[in-house]
Amino acid sequence: MHKRLVNHCTINLTLIPDGPILIKSGREGADPTKPDMEFVETYHAGGRSIYLPGSSLKGAIRAHAERIVRTVGRESNPNNPKILWANDPLNDQYDYLKNLLPHDIYKKSSFTDQMFGNTAIASRVRIEDAYPVDLKQIKVEERNGVAIDRVFGSVAVGPFNYQVCTAGEFQTKIHLKNFSLAQLGLIGLVLRDLNDGWFGLGFAKSRGLGTVTVKFNSATVQYPGCQLDAESRKIRHMGNAGEWNWTLLLGAGEFLADTEAQKYEFPKPDKQDTPIRAEPMDLGFGVQLNWQGDGESGVPDLFMRAVRAWSQILRGAAA
Repeated sequence: MHKRLVNHCTINLTLIPDGPILIKSGREGADPTKPDMEFVETYHAGGRSIYLPGSSLKGAIRAHAERIVRTVGRESNPNNPKILWANDPLNDQYDYLKNLLPHDIYKKSSFTDQMFGNTAIASRVRIEDAYPVDLKQIKVEERNGVAIDRVFGSVAVGPFNYQVCTAGEFQTKIHLKNFSLAQLGLIGLVLRDLNDGWFGLGFAKSRGLGTVTVKFNSATVQYPGCQLDAESRKIRHMGNAGEWNWTLLLGAGEFLADTEAQKYEFPKPDKQDTPIRAEPMDLGFGVQLNWQGDGESGVPDLFMRAVRAWSQILRGAAA
């Protein structure tokens, strides 16, 4: 499946600190005027700036996605892939994936590994670094702390100081390729929980740091192998005889032949009706659906429809 591109979703969002947040640089400089723990920095917009690394965002998003799957499924179950499960990627040796064909590796991988990858398959999710929207809005301050001895109640380590960001906006994009609608729905649930403060980003999350507000700017779902017939209001696949109504949200299984969908166990049918009409992609090749803004008819509407497919997966696993 990684040799082709049948559908692609790009989610443009803004992360706004809802309190102090710190993603440490992982190094200590020799400058005594700087705090013991510094925020990661890079060159952006003509100068040095703090930012939120895509690797840090992806780690937090993956960890919570696994938490959701374990809540409604199981910790491990490679011998029965029809039951929803998420393994522990830090402790799993993946012995059950050795000497298998590509479609068997995909089937025997957990639901979250199918999305985020493991040692045998690549990730379908890519998250860009989140850079400040306006450097003038970024507010950075230093705070002091100590480590308390749990036995005597006295200071064990410290005092030490650390750098936090308390205001500003950071914009990023999440890309998901060759996805089923259930996989897109799980991303929507994770971003909902991030916005609600169920988990945080970066350092000292258990001590009040790391909570953010999520603002959706836009989302685009693209079918690069299709063309739009405006007269008949149909989306037509250029590689086979497949055609769909121009308002349909389509998962990867819709573009596969029945035999191939069964080999990878992609759900088919995998489609949801939407209020959005398809339009041609740039250069007139491919088809896309666009959701704009943070309102009920915007990006949350896309996630609501994808979560319906996620719910169907859960009902099927329970049955």
